[in-house]
Amino acid sequence: MTRVNLDLPEEVFSARRLPPDEFVRDMRLAAAIYWYQKGEISQEKAAQIAGLNRRDFLAALTREQVDVFTVDFDDLQQELNRG
Repeated sequence: MTRVNLDLPEEVFSARRLPPDEFVRDMRLAAAIYWYQKGEISQEKAAQIAGLNRRDFLAALTREQVDVFTVDFDDLQQELNRG
């Protein structure tokens, strides 16, 4: 496993009122959700980034009120036109 170190000012931890380990866990989840919403990564990859299994990642999306399934409407229209 690759390890990434970030240097963050102490103030960021107090802003969220979280200890560093919880802050990092939240940051991983936030990044995974962000990239998933943008369609840059799959659910499976997002779950890995967040350090969760896929079921727990889907639950996190629900808690954060993020659409679990993203639809590319251009792709959908192309599929409908083929049928």
